[in-house]
Amino acid sequence: MARRILWRLANLVPLLFVISLLVFFISKAGPADPVKDVLSEKMSPEQIEQIRQAYGLDQPAWKQYLHWLRDMFTNGGGISLSVRSPVSGIVFPAFLNTLILGAATTVVAVALGVLIGFVSGIRHGRLIDRAAMLLVQIGSNLPIYWFGLIVIWLTAVQWNWLPPGGMHDLRGDGGFGDLLLHLIAPAFAASLVSMLIIARFVRAAVIESAGSDYIRTYRSQGFGRAAILGKHIGRNILPPIVNTTGLTVGSVITGVVFVETIFSWPGLGSVLLNAIAGSDYPVIQSGILLVATTFVVVNLITDVLLDLLNPRLRHGGA
Repeated sequence: MARRILWRLANLVPLLFVISLLVFFISKAGPADPVKDVLSEKMSPEQIEQIRQAYGLDQPAWKQYLHWLRDMFTNGGGISLSVRSPVSGIVFPAFLNTLILGAATTVVAVALGVLIGFVSGIRHGRLIDRAAMLLVQIGSNLPIYWFGLIVIWLTAVQWNWLPPGGMHDLRGDGGFGDLLLHLIAPAFAASLVSMLIIARFVRAAVIESAGSDYIRTYRSQGFGRAAILGKHIGRNILPPIVNTTGLTVGSVITGVVFVETIFSWPGLGSVLLNAIAGSDYPVIQSGILLVATTFVVVNLITDVLLDLLNPRLRHGGA
């Protein structure tokens, strides 16, 4: 078991190296010149060329990559071209806010997805199952951006339950309760796709488990419904829940990026959009690398959890 985990950790290093190569060279493949885009109206061509030399943009691409990689570990990702401040001071606070929203989104997606899928699975073929699957089918085709606007319109405009956006109330104390209140609507909006994916997988797992021979045996032996649902079916659908949650991280990140713009959440999505508009390559590269690294680490954690849930591996089996 420990060797499997160590092997996965060792594989993480070359994977992150390849990701960093892709992030750097794909960002360089665009036609935009970041220095000219940011400074052309403010400085002479000679001054622009000096800036290019100062940032190392006049060097070959492979040298620029090595300098960027060095800056990621020693200089906080380098200096932003647009605001002339360390990239780490721009990206990391926004990334922390994105992690907060992403964690809340994951909790909402798992909680509601498991609830919908479990109820539909144990009521397979009945009215509640058909109604739930109809809602899942409709929700799967709703754009996150449009759904976020609907959530704002209902919760903030029509019902006045929740704030329309932001991370804290400027007139409030900025405490945990205020943060939680601002999290509910964007987390629900961003969780839509992941929630429905989890609901489908959980429903399928419950139906398969409930129809298995050992469940019929438990019923024939007089085990109660609650014991069968909670102890046996619930335990058997745990690995699919963990696996599906890990696989939906991409949907969560995508949903969070869109939702941050709609709800004025000060996260990495807003920072990246501004950086792309200004061709601020150091910020773009660092932000995308952080997102990609998060995706890889979450999938690693998912694999480790699945190994821990596997009794053969947990007890030292092959």
